[in-house]
Amino acid sequence: MLTELRVRDLAVIADVTLPLQAGLNVLTGETGAGKSMLVDALALLLGERASADMVRPGAEKTVIEALFGDDLVVKREVTREGRSRVWINGSPATVGMLAELGTRLVDLHGQHETQSLLKPDAQRDILDAYAGAAVERVAVRDAHQRLRDLEQREAELSDRQDEVRRKADYLRHVVQEIERAAPNVGEDESLEAEAKRLAHADELGRLARGLEETIDGAKLGLAQKILSALIKIDPSLAQWQELLDAASANAQELSDAARAYGANVEGDPARLTAVEQRRDVLSRLQHKYGPTIPDILATRDSSARELELLDTADLDLRNLAEDRVKAAAEFTLSCTALTKKRTAGAATLSRAVNELLPALGMPGGRFETSFSLLPSPKGDGAEGVVFQVELNVGMGPRPLARAASGGELSRLMLALKVVLSAHDAVPTLVFDEVDQGIGGEVGVRVGEALARVAGAERQALVITHLPQIAVYADHHMVVAKGKKGGLATSDVEVVEGESRVREIARMLGDADMETALRHAAELLRTASAKSASRSETRSSRGSARPRR
Repeated sequence: MLTELRVRDLAVIADVTLPLQAGLNVLTGETGAGKSMLVDALALLLGERASADMVRPGAEKTVIEALFGDDLVVKREVTREGRSRVWINGSPATVGMLAELGTRLVDLHGQHETQSLLKPDAQRDILDAYAGAAVERVAVRDAHQRLRDLEQREAELSDRQDEVRRKADYLRHVVQEIERAAPNVGEDESLEAEAKRLAHADELGRLARGLEETIDGAKLGLAQKILSALIKIDPSLAQWQELLDAASANAQELSDAARAYGANVEGDPARLTAVEQRRDVLSRLQHKYGPTIPDILATRDSSARELELLDTADLDLRNLAEDRVKAAAEFTLSCTALTKKRTAGAATLSRAVNELLPALGMPGGRFETSFSLLPSPKGDGAEGVVFQVELNVGMGPRPLARAASGGELSRLMLALKVVLSAHDAVPTLVFDEVDQGIGGEVGVRVGEALARVAGAERQALVITHLPQIAVYADHHMVVAKGKKGGLATSDVEVVEGESRVREIARMLGDADMETALRHAAELLRTASAKSASRSETRSSRGSARPRR
């Protein structure tokens, strides 16, 4: 719930903190005192578009902060240049994020706000909740998803089959060409090395013989004599003998290897031609399907797999078609069950709302739910849901969003909220124009309905001029406008006891203050007695429930 709303430098508001409680919160005051500005501030906090002209003269920015519960703080700033900044629990956020969060926290009903109950999706969701259709909705959603998945798989397989048919000849050519060549991984590198040896056989032989001749055994023999002489004089040099022996052995091994290589290397024009031809074959394959031999082999395998699709796709498509037909039948049955639940719920909802409308100042009002069959059922059912209302006899029902305005629309919302209160998860409701065009006994009934909607576990904030509504408040605040620093400035005061009686008396507008005070006290006593009676009724109903 909304625990506290603080507004700074918004039009006539310099710095106001609005403390709120559970139950019915009422905001009263003289016309023009700034009551609706507080609702506008809340609308800004819930993501409404901001403008620079709302910043109080002389201030740099408007700041609006709200505390929800004990642990959620939302803040928005609007600068004189019209720029907006948003924070949620101290972390920067976007206005879009703020609007999304706001739909879960506050339902705002006033002349400028987009109201959640006017949205077709919200109306459908409300009807389903009221009709107890949660199971049916899930069944429709899941059945629709299964059908969509099968349709997508079937379409994709059919498209792939058509594509393979179009290029089947090419795919067969690819497989056959690569299989005829039968390339082996690493073959291109070994052929390149062999081609170089064959092309340079004469030079390789000459160089090998030169290497053999360069290794001079005589010089190694001389080195042996010199080392022997050294050791005789300095025996500590005996360890060099191992090094010289190793050098002699390595030199001899290298000489033998060079001799053998030189004797075996020889030109082979026929073999060189065969190697070059094989390299040409691999090069063409690499250019077409490479760049490497593993790539060529992968192309062969993928082409072969695509050709296999021609043998298996027909059977797979038949199986998918059978599954799709079954899924479509299940989806139709699920939609039918949901439609049945919605139809029954709509009738009950209409009766409940229509019973409330006369008491709320709309004696000729008639509410109903209209269904429109969709061209193609979707994941939320086979029909669109629209709330409609007829406010004047003979005018015919019209969609709720276009049938009423101002106070009528607010009271329609109130009637729906009374009926739907057990199914609505939004904890805070705000009504700005609910008393427009009404008075007398209708005002009393509206006040009772507002108190009923707020209850003990929810919260309603109502801006009103009617004392018949204000007396039902659990928490009464008064907005007054004065001057500070030469500027009109609004302030808020919580009124209780005698102060509240005086505010109700002011709202009654009785020229005789004593009479007005007595009348105000009587209205408060009557409202208090009715509230106590409702509380006792709720308690007795709760205690009468059977134990499980």
